[in-house]
Amino acid sequence: MQHPISKRSRAALAALAVGSLMTLAACGSDGTQPAAGADTGSGSDSSKTLVFSPLALKIPAMQQLSEGIKGYGKSQGYDVVVQDPNLDPQKQVTDLQTAISTGKADAVWAIMVAPEAAASLIPLAQDKGIPMVVNGTPEAYGLDGMQPGVSFATIDYSAEGEAAGTELGNCINEQLDGKAKVLFEESAAGTAGKAEYEGAVKKFLAQTAPDATIVATTQVSDRQTAQTDVGSALQGNPDVTAVFGQNDEGALGAIGAFKAAGKELPCLVETGGNEESLAAVKSGDIYAVIALQFADDMTQNVDTLTKMLKDPTAEGEQLVTPQKVIKAGS
Repeated sequence: MQHPISKRSRAALAALAVGSLMTLAACGSDGTQPAAGADTGSGSDSSKTLVFSPLALKIPAMQQLSEGIKGYGKSQGYDVVVQDPNLDPQKQVTDLQTAISTGKADAVWAIMVAPEAAASLIPLAQDKGIPMVVNGTPEAYGLDGMQPGVSFATIDYSAEGEAAGTELGNCINEQLDGKAKVLFEESAAGTAGKAEYEGAVKKFLAQTAPDATIVATTQVSDRQTAQTDVGSALQGNPDVTAVFGQNDEGALGAIGAFKAAGKELPCLVETGGNEESLAAVKSGDIYAVIALQFADDMTQNVDTLTKMLKDPTAEGEQLVTPQKVIKAGS
């Protein structure tokens, strides 16, 4: 991620099936949260301390992710310390600096609130031989290319958009003989990955279903607003039969708007995957969801830190959050 997390991505995070992360947490977390930089007091010479700094624990998905990493980390031999920057970039940097400089951290995974503000952490960790996984790319931290002892984790927005555009086109071909008027729900200006993601949706929709036409555009914020905006768009475009729903809130709002108008919505595709949206896939209200697999992402990040601990001077990796297309029957 180039930005800490987009509205769309936060919705996807919040949509994580609690079972995925809580099952991992059940591997052995006691549910306690040590203070920033605190010693876990395990007394084991062989255990390593992994410091995890999410955006803020007040975000439910971040709390779930923290519980998941406690459990999975423990199963991999770590004492896990969870910090809470509470969306304050300076507090996040200060807390991590303390953990790194005092030797309280053996490895760090941080979802940085503001990567540019955290650039000073990387040389500090490298000097101490402490491997890190941080969100984004090297360029977001003012770096030129991959670095020793640091891996970067990002979302491939173009691949997401390709999957979403292709699946919407597939639905139009299968259910509407390749012809449809499409309503496109877009994210707000400044949302991370907006240009790459939405550009790819449009490109691959056009390639897959060339006779489909986008006739209306709305902007997603929350579900109720999405329902109202889609309802208004339907008044001027009553023959819309396909919707790109952007995220869970946008898609569920679109479903509500079409039902309120007494209209069928044969083709709806979005990126998200909360329980309600996945239920809508099963019921046929949503054709496909492009779901980011954050539980898998968590395990790959921890596993990468474990590998990097063996040689903190080795060049890190550019990691990508896995994704999955979820359709009825899949």
